[in-house]
Amino acid sequence: MMMNYMFKTSILFLIITFQATAQAPATTLPEFSFSRLNKKIFSNKDLENGKMLFFVFFDTDCDHCQHAVQYIGQHMQEFKKSAIYLITLDKPENIEIFMNKYGVALKKDKSVTILQDPNYEFMRKFKPRKYPSLFLYSANKQLIMYDDNEKNLFRFSQLINANSK
Repeated sequence: MMMNYMFKTSILFLIITFQATAQAPATTLPEFSFSRLNKKIFSNKDLENGKMLFFVFFDTDCDHCQHAVQYIGQHMQEFKKSAIYLITLDKPENIEIFMNKYGVALKKDKSVTILQDPNYEFMRKFKPRKYPSLFLYSANKQLIMYDDNEKNLFRFSQLINANSK
């Protein structure tokens, strides 16, 4: 498990290093194609319309990610006015273990979609800096806020509630 984490961290580090000059988070929601845990494809066409879109890029071995997912679960009412997309590079079995331990409240929530990124698209297209990477896009798919510090999650919920109808 540690080797897997080191491998993913190394890949993220290399991508960040090579794109350092252009490493600004995607200001417009990019086209993507991820996989649901049932292996069905999930793309931009499947995004919830009319809601703010909150993307959380996480790693199952990252303790900051664990705290982030727990926080969202504990404060789900504050995030209800957004569609939440949890995206990871990890294997489905690791995602399941992670969600059973840190995201139980999110697994059953209809506004939460758990996605796997087997083709490493998220890093290339969204340009996260580190784990967890938190992206809040408006309903018209423009970046409102990016952060990679789970301690700032309260700012996302404040923005969601201030900007929602």
